[in-house]
Amino acid sequence: MEAHIATALVPLLGWAVHGSVLTHRLASARRDPLTGLHTRAGWTARAEHCIRRHPAAAVLLVDLDHFKTLNDTHGHAAGDAALIAVADRLRTWCGRNGTAGRLGGDEFVAVVRDMTTADLDALTTALHRPLNHAGMSLPLAASIGACRVAELPVPALTDALAAADAAMYAAKGRSRRSTRSSH
Repeated sequence: MEAHIATALVPLLGWAVHGSVLTHRLASARRDPLTGLHTRAGWTARAEHCIRRHPAAAVLLVDLDHFKTLNDTHGHAAGDAALIAVADRLRTWCGRNGTAGRLGGDEFVAVVRDMTTADLDALTTALHRPLNHAGMSLPLAASIGACRVAELPVPALTDALAAADAAMYAAKGRSRRSTRSSH
């Protein structure tokens, strides 16, 4: 190879490697390192796209119930295992119909293209299935809030998240009342 061609190719190769590294870092930043789900930024872009294209879309917020107690009682490894299990169950439930993400802590989010074909009871059952960890069966529970985007005056993600958040806290309140009445 002639020297002037090699001289021209070296910087191009450097830029190609640099671009590849940046692309990998950006992709990593859009994935939660523990669960592999999309982070808020990665999920938001997908959710907004889904809402624009699918009028029957719905946004869900999922919050683990009693997560602090599980973490404090059984340790952080058990807490991490619970987060991973919930992420896997939510990802499986979404399947090809939607996208799941982790907002942070024990808060998860999902968007599905068509809530009429999504079985919310199946998700609830999956998220309440005990977790086998370190030879123990640990109880899991989650409160879920859903918002059908078509029911909003304007189909905006921020409004759908706010409505799903309100529904999730209402579900959490029902969960607390039923727990207290069963004791």
